[in-house]
Amino acid sequence: MNKTTLKFELDLDFVLVAITTQLKDYMFCFKTNKQLGTNFCKIADLELPFNTDEEPFYFSRYFFLLPESETELYILANKGTEGFLVPEMKKVDFFLLIQNYIHAEDLKGIINGLNKIPEVLVAVEVDPKKLKSKENLIF
Repeated sequence: MNKTTLKFELDLDFVLVAITTQLKDYMFCFKTNKQLGTNFCKIADLELPFNTDEEPFYFSRYFFLLPESETELYILANKGTEGFLVPEMKKVDFFLLIQNYIHAEDLKGIINGLNKIPEVLVAVEVDPKKLKSKENLIF
């Protein structure tokens, strides 16, 4: 009997920045807005069903659209109601997910700006293709 194998590859067309800080999500967004001149606003929590027979997990989410472009920025809390969005990165508190095109210099400016916030321990770009739970970042 012949077997047919379906190969499925996720389209990871976004940039991911991991952020470690002691701040709560609303205070982190407030300080980010002041530092970067952005206007992140809270939107509906990201809902992930990890098991079909259990309640889904919820992760705090903030959104900002760069003016004069279609670049979308999301701040996602890594710690949710019952677990982690990306369990292999438990020391990370937030992710900045940037969808659509962003120029390398603009990305560098954002990361440098985040690192200038006194309460941010580190903000660094992460390759989403190397994460085991990368499918949790697709919404």
